[in-house]
Amino acid sequence: MTLVHPNILLRSRASPPGAPAALLLYTLAFGMAYGAVMGTFSGIAGDPLLQVLYSALKVPLLLLATFAISLPSFFVLNTLLGVREDFPAALRALVATQAGLTIILASFAPFTAVWYASSADYDAAVLFNAIMFGLASLVAQLLLRRFYGPLLSRNPRHRALLRTWLVIYAFVGIQMAWLLRPFVGAPGSPVQFFRENSWGNAYVEVARKVIDLFIR
Repeated sequence: MTLVHPNILLRSRASPPGAPAALLLYTLAFGMAYGAVMGTFSGIAGDPLLQVLYSALKVPLLLLATFAISLPSFFVLNTLLGVREDFPAALRALVATQAGLTIILASFAPFTAVWYASSADYDAAVLFNAIMFGLASLVAQLLLRRFYGPLLSRNPRHRALLRTWLVIYAFVGIQMAWLLRPFVGAPGSPVQFFRENSWGNAYVEVARKVIDLFIR
């Protein structure tokens, strides 16, 4: 397996470089790097060290599971719109963007560490990490559009498909993040890989919180 340097991946202007195995390795390695920092909110000694390990595992799990769940419907849409022959190129672009996303996210890890050192507010820490994921996702869209350039110039249907992918990925990602929580780990709470009663609907819970906010 030949690895591609991350700088080459981020600077690529056309077809996404790298073998799928190498890109998967980057997704795992850099996702675990950010996840490990994400899990240090309660410290790195004793039981909190287990949270560091859990978070390091759950960040790449979140990204890869979201990708795997979103991909079949995207393949069907490509088939229905008559661009199935372009799907291998589209898949390479998506996989390379996934790797790029984790590289960008890992580059934000020092900011997360500084935030943790500056604030002991758990809710603020969760919000800060959500912002880091949001920023990394926005920057990764630049990579995705760059990798998708040849497909967009070949067939305008890919533009609608690209937008649809972003909607599907975001929709699934939010639900997966809800199921896999906690990622940060609240001080004083038992360290758990999954939170008790975690199997719920993220959108229903958000709607309930909004309703509660207006009823109070």
